[in-house]
Amino acid sequence: MRVKAIIIDDEKHVREGLLLLAQWKHHGIHTILEAEDGEEAKKLIMEHKPEIIFTDMRMPKLDGISLLKWLHSSNIHCKTIVVSGYDDFEYMRNAIYYKSFDYLLKPIEPDVLNDTLEKAVHEWKEQARTRKYLVEENKVMNEVKPLYWDRLFSNLCRAEGEAGAAGEKIEAEFGIRFGKMEKRISLIPIRPVVLKSFQGDRDLAFFTLTNICNELLSKQNDGVCFRNIHKDEELAVLVWNDQNLTFLLEELYTLIYQFSKICITISLGEKSLSMQDAYESALKVCMQDDLRKRDKIITSCNKPKPLLHLLDYSGDLKWAIRTGSPDGIKDLLQQIFQTLESLHTVSMEQIQLWENQFELLRTNWLKEYEIESRSSFYRGVDYWSEDGAFSFHKFKNEKTKEFMELIETLKSKKYQKEKNNMQRIEEYLQQHYQEDVTLQEIADTFFLSREYISRKFKQEYNLTITDYLMNIRLEKAKKLLENPYLKIYEVAYGVGYGNEKYFSKVFKKQVGATPNEFRRSLLNYN
Repeated sequence: MRVKAIIIDDEKHVREGLLLLAQWKHHGIHTILEAEDGEEAKKLIMEHKPEIIFTDMRMPKLDGISLLKWLHSSNIHCKTIVVSGYDDFEYMRNAIYYKSFDYLLKPIEPDVLNDTLEKAVHEWKEQARTRKYLVEENKVMNEVKPLYWDRLFSNLCRAEGEAGAAGEKIEAEFGIRFGKMEKRISLIPIRPVVLKSFQGDRDLAFFTLTNICNELLSKQNDGVCFRNIHKDEELAVLVWNDQNLTFLLEELYTLIYQFSKICITISLGEKSLSMQDAYESALKVCMQDDLRKRDKIITSCNKPKPLLHLLDYSGDLKWAIRTGSPDGIKDLLQQIFQTLESLHTVSMEQIQLWENQFELLRTNWLKEYEIESRSSFYRGVDYWSEDGAFSFHKFKNEKTKEFMELIETLKSKKYQKEKNNMQRIEEYLQQHYQEDVTLQEIADTFFLSREYISRKFKQEYNLTITDYLMNIRLEKAKKLLENPYLKIYEVAYGVGYGNEKYFSKVFKKQVGATPNEFRRSLLNYN
């Protein structure tokens, strides 16, 4: 660590004396600046940020006391050593008050000077190291803590009842009687915001919107906003103080609109002591609402019309595809769209069903034509106007594009293979290691059988998927353990382990040391 120093004194021979007497290189100081008064010194200090400052007290323009005041108020990280020929109590008192490291009287003894300089450099390095750790700790905590709460609240949305340990942590963090309070959940599908305001950057959208919402919710401790890790684009607002709920949700709507210029729809569920019941109530409202309406806040839906099943048209679609006629497909799709628009509710539930059934049809037809499935097919998901309103016209265009691409693929049986399946699965594991990834989930994601994935992955990487995922998590954990201020359970949650003891057991078995032992070995090495 290279250290810089500055000598401030209006007498040139004093500056020269300090330059000769101090063992600068021995103390790691390679740059020594000089100034004749405090005004000149301020400019040099702002420009070069020296770690060690020697200053006289009596100087023209700006004296030592004024300089000490300025250094103190500027919060500059340095060690100041006062060098004065005056054994004056007022100077001494000001030096102490403004946190001067030491006070040396002229003439200066070389041993005293170098001893003071050594101590000053050592203390500055220790404090700099502490500041660095604190910065790293804050950085890691800012990254890990939201993940922890997102996971905890998301799991409570799926679990039966409120787990005791999770409830206690919530009560300790937010100062509420979580298990005894009725709760309501609002859901905000953010796909329009992601597409229109964040150019598809989902993580940045979640980070920004949760901060906006939590800033408002925390003012009166009304609730908390979190990312549902089990859904791709679902923001959840858990409210435990609903005295001003309507005003609160309208304010959330306004804040999000002011930032993104997107009109969102907030779905509000019923009250419940169970977070799972509160979530499922809100999810039902969200999934069954007619997207063609423009309501800000919805609390209930009319009885939904029956869902349209694309599979019911599979025979006609397959025949149209076999003919290879784009016009034939477009005519058939137009009939399906007319039926959907007039006889069915255009809801998130309906769109999700359409997307899932189209994926199934496409996969089956590709297999029939002996064409290997791929991940680069066009996926039409932009069904919204620039202000966030659902557009049935855009929905039709997106779905038509998907069918047109499929026709061309089946006709030519040619496509560009970007990555083989196992490479894509390995990439998927790198991106989702913090989640509870299962073999079945991977099979569903890549439309391959579990047996095929297990056999091929082992051949490619000489590891099972479980072992490969474990290695990713352990490598990430080792990195987090470098920060001594991060607790072990925070490291565990940060790499996808919901149980600290199980994480420690796996870590010890694979690394040969417990997480704490591994951390101590890092500190001893440094």
